[in-house]
Amino acid sequence: MSRISVRGFAVASATAVTAVGSVVGVASGSTAQNNDVEATASGTTLLADIPAGTQAQVQTASLTQQAETMAIAADASAKKDAEEAARKAAAETAVAKKKEAAEKAKQDAKERAEAKAAASRSATRDASSFAVQSSYTVAEVQAMARQIVPADQFQCFSNIVERESSWNYRADNPTSDAYGLVQALPGSKMSSAGADWATNPATQIKWGLGYMDNRYGSPCGAWNFWQANHWY
Repeated sequence: MSRISVRGFAVASATAVTAVGSVVGVASGSTAQNNDVEATASGTTLLADIPAGTQAQVQTASLTQQAETMAIAADASAKKDAEEAARKAAAETAVAKKKEAAEKAKQDAKERAEAKAAASRSATRDASSFAVQSSYTVAEVQAMARQIVPADQFQCFSNIVERESSWNYRADNPTSDAYGLVQALPGSKMSSAGADWATNPATQIKWGLGYMDNRYGSPCGAWNFWQANHWY
């Protein structure tokens, strides 16, 4: 056993040394007691001076103390690791919930847009549902367009028609074969929407809407192109 170990046992062995001194004092009188006191005070007591049984007790007490110290340190480390793991888990959960909420909001917005588009389409009328007249006023033609063109696309459609024909369904370009509300070139193209394309504004509106949707995606897409090029 090293001197460092003996010093490590000093506190734990104090009681044992005192007990040994007491026993010796009883056997040899006050002189032995004074020797014990001097030995203890001078700090020169060696482990060999302590009875074997007491040495075992001192060693056990020291080992127990070391084990308790290590256990306390291990508990503190485990607690810190657990807290860190819990913090990371909470952060990951928060991120996952935020991502899930964003995805749900995106999906809800998409569904609302689709529902709105479907409602807009269902609210429109087919060109054939309008009664045929010998002539139509601008107001009547515009009313037809409002019922055929989706509400969110009407203004774009109107912007183009206003610039192409001023809502005159009989507009005939003298320098080309462009004809009608949307100035189809040639006008006979509109026969795909109805044989009465030359005299029925509803047929012209139906054809013009189909042309804008097919070529530009929508009347607003066509209007964007028109603004940049002044034709479509």
